[in-house]
This record gives sequence, structure tokens and C-alpha cells, in this order.
Amino acid sequence: MASPYSPTSRQERLIAAGRIVLAASSLLAVWLDPSEPAKYADIAYGLLLAYLAYSVVVALAVARAEAVPTGWRLATHAVDLVFFSLFIYFTAGPSSPFMAYFVFALVCATMRWQWRGTLWTAVASLVAYLSAGLYFGEVLHDPDFELHRFIIRAVYLAVLAVLLGYLGSHEARVRDEMSALAVWPREAETDADAVLGEALSYAGGLLGVAEVLAVWTEGDEPWLHLAAWRDGELLRSREAPDAYEPLAPEPLAGAAFLCSDLGESPPAVLVAGAGKHERWRGEPLHPGLGRRFPSKSVLSAPLRGEGVAGRLFFLGARRMTADELLLAEVVASVVRERLEHLHLTGRLLHAAATEERIRLARDLHDGVLQSMTGVALRLQAVRRQLAEEPAEVGESIEEIQRLIALEQRDLRFFIQELKPAHDSIAGNGRELTGRLEELAQRIEREWDLRVELDTGGLARPVPERLGREVYHLVREALVNAARHGEAASVQVRVAQSAGSDVAITVTDDGRGFPFQGRYADGALAELNLGPKSLRERVAALRGSLVVESSSTGASVGIVLPNPS
Repeated sequence: MASPYSPTSRQERLIAAGRIVLAASSLLAVWLDPSEPAKYADIAYGLLLAYLAYSVVVALAVARAEAVPTGWRLATHAVDLVFFSLFIYFTAGPSSPFMAYFVFALVCATMRWQWRGTLWTAVASLVAYLSAGLYFGEVLHDPDFELHRFIIRAVYLAVLAVLLGYLGSHEARVRDEMSALAVWPREAETDADAVLGEALSYAGGLLGVAEVLAVWTEGDEPWLHLAAWRDGELLRSREAPDAYEPLAPEPLAGAAFLCSDLGESPPAVLVAGAGKHERWRGEPLHPGLGRRFPSKSVLSAPLRGEGVAGRLFFLGARRMTADELLLAEVVASVVRERLEHLHLTGRLLHAAATEERIRLARDLHDGVLQSMTGVALRLQAVRRQLAEEPAEVGESIEEIQRLIALEQRDLRFFIQELKPAHDSIAGNGRELTGRLEELAQRIEREWDLRVELDTGGLARPVPERLGREVYHLVREALVNAARHGEAASVQVRVAQSAGSDVAITVTDDGRGFPFQGRYADGALAELNLGPKSLRERVAALRGSLVVESSSTGASVGIVLPNPS
């Protein structure tokens, strides 16, 4: 019987306060005018005192209660009707001034249960009142009984019940609309068709129309998006940005409007203004849009947001009034949020894909391409060896073949990373230590560099992504030492801190960087010093980088936080 949105506690507190005021004022009126006719004066006074005490007790109970049960509301309403019927009987019968109590009961029923409550309360009140009239007029033959006044009061009570019933029906509709807005589906869909279908179908249900059209642009995109919900089906298209420009004429731009008859010449349009409604005559839609989506009437509200601009159209609306303009604006704001969610999700996905492409390009550049450079240098050496020491060429070529086979495996590793899920850090089930040992051996063969590796500080498992980044950082640092620093030997230490952060230290005996001294990542970035690719990698991982350089070598220190 009640809407999902029903402020029962506030209602009951208001009714309880009204009950006390009504009981106290009635008792005061009878005390001030003792000549007020009463068939059973003592009983009437006693009933009024009892009702006042009952009203105070109910008010105290309601004031302390956080929620009022439905049974409590029904019980107090029934007790009220019993008291009011007794007041009628023990005072002046059908002529009693306590007839106003039935009006109070009708108002309370309308507040609690809308038109249904008004209906059955009116029936109960009329039965009690007509019974009293029949008893006083036909059984007691009361000389004060006046039939015409009795009929007028009965008709008055019935008309008042009808009016309150209409008021209750209106309130029930408003509550239903508020409830529907409050429970709008919140599924975190990422599929555009699913989001648009849900939003437009729900919007159409709220406004009671079968066809809903959304037309909008997104950010700087050179497209006009159309989405129509018609007969349970979603239709989407993209148009040129000026295909339906403007969607509505200038007097209607940025405002909600309603046109009940588009066939008029010119159509009459009701426009929502600042606290009032204005009349305007003219075609409310772009002619092309009207031809593509023909309709007898239209209700429209703007879609205004940071990334979305356009309009929402409810087509074929029947018997709509100015009241629906505000509801259309509220619905349009929810639809706009859905569209902005789609827009932002698309941008985030695009940014994530771009970041992943950059990461993969960096991995290929710092890994496979640099290894290919090492292989190319070995091939040059083989070419010289072919003229000087032809007998050893075969062995050198076999070594190059092994190096190329290892790089092929790395390429398969990169490809495996692109798949939705993979099992381990190495792509083939090996631990990080094993991968780093294999890397050290390969760098030694490719670049003729002696590598001392210390991974004794890796006491705990390293998360998959962090281990992958450690591998690539160590590889890049080793290649830099061999290729740019012309080092003969390198010491690599990889360890974990108490918080599972990973610390990497790479020290070589080469010629160092083109600067002298010790610099942290902030100074390196500001002065544009040191290995740029390393700086970018470490910054992307929210780590820290320290580079120390001298004429006798360089040291690179990296600390990567544990993402878990």
C-alpha cells in the first residue's frame, strides 16, 4: 500500500501533534462553552480526557521511535475512528460539532496510505455517521435531528473524501516517481549499448512513453551521437556534427520544453523558465530530426555536462502537463551522468591502451632491440674473424644462433604478457632469481661484459608485475653500462626491504655518465641528466632513482615500492 519512499516517522509525529492539538482544543472549547449540548455530558468529558491522555502517550512513543511499524499505524488509526464515533454518539449525534474529527481521520489516512487509505476511511466514517443518523432519527426520534442538515453533512464528508482521495493519488504518483529515481539501476556496465538501453528504457518508463531519443556530442569528438529506444529496441548511429544543428531553436536552447501537438501551425510550446513557465510558438525540433523521428508530441530536456552536451527527447507523450518538465530535467541529469560515465570510461580505456603500448615499446626497445644491437656487433666481429681466423667462425656463429634463440624466447615472453592472464613472472614458470641469472649470462655473451649478480636479498616472493619491471630495469642498466659506459665488469645486487620494497643497485667500472657527482631523480629530471628511459620507468612505478657518476665508473640505485 505504501510507496518505497514513505517518510512514515515524520508523518506519525505530525499526526501525533495534530491529535494532541485537536483533543486539547476540543476539551477547551467544551469547558469554555458548557452550554454545548451533550446527551451524556459526563461520558463525553471522560472520553475527551481519555482521548487527550491517549494522544499524549502516542506522541511520546512516536517521538522516541526511530521507525513506526505498519501495525502501529493501523492500530492508532482504528482507535481514532472508534473514539470519533463515540464522540458523535455521546454528544449531539449527527449534529455534533465533533464531526470535524472524521475530517482529521481522512487527512491522516491520505497522508499514510494515499487514496486507498482515504477510500476505506471515508467508508468507515460514513457508515459510523449514517448509523448515528439512523439511530437518532428513526430509533430515538430526536427532536433536534434535522434531516437536511444530516444529508448536507454526509455529502460534505463524501465530497471531502473524494478531494482528499485525488490529493492522495497525486501524492502517490509523486512518491512513485521519487522512488523510481532513487532506485535507478546502478549496474557498473561498460558496454555502451547495455548502458544506453538501460538508461533510455528506464527513463521512458518514468515518463510513461515508449520512445526516447538522446542526441549528444562528447568532448572534442567530431561526431553527433544518436541513441533511440523504441519498441524495446536500441537504435544507435553517428552523424556529422552539424546534421541536426541546432537541435532546438534559440529560444528553447538550454531549457526543458513540452509541445503537446506538433501538428499545430505553429505549434504551441511550454518552456520551463526560472521559477515559471513561458509560452512560445514555433517548431521546437530541427526539421530533419522531426522527419526522422515523427511524433505527435514531444517533451525535451537538455543534457549538460563537462564532457557531454545535447538533448533528451520523450516522443509521443500523452496528457502531459508542466509538472513533467521538472521530472524530465531530473531524468535527463541521470541520463547525462550515464553518458559522461561512458565517455570517461572510453577515455580511460584509451589511455590505458596507450600506456600499455608505450610500456611494450619501451620493453622492446630496452630489451630485444638492444640485444639485437649486441648481436649486430658480434656479427661484425665474426666478419673480421672470417678473414683472420676462419677456423673459429663456426663456433662464433653457433653462439650467435644461441643468442638469437634466447631473444626469440623473450619475444614469446612479451607476446605472452599481452594475453589476459599468465601464470608467472617469467612466462615459463621460473622465479625472478633464475631469470636474472640467465640475463646476466646472456649479457656477458652479448656484450663481453663480466657480471656479478647477488640476489640473496630476495627472501620473499616478488609480485608478478614488479618482478617483470625489475628484470627489465636490470637489463637496461647492464646494457647501458656495456654500451655507453664501456665497462668491463658490473656488480648487480637485488634485495628486499622489510616492507617488501625491492632495491636494485648496479655498479660498473666504466667511464661513467657525462657528469660528476650524485643526483637523485628530482635533480636528474630537472637537469635532464642520466638515463632517460630508466628515469621514465622508475617514475611510472612511483619508485626512486639515485645516480652516482665519476671518471672511474657509475652506480645506479633504484627502489621500487611493492604494489600489494
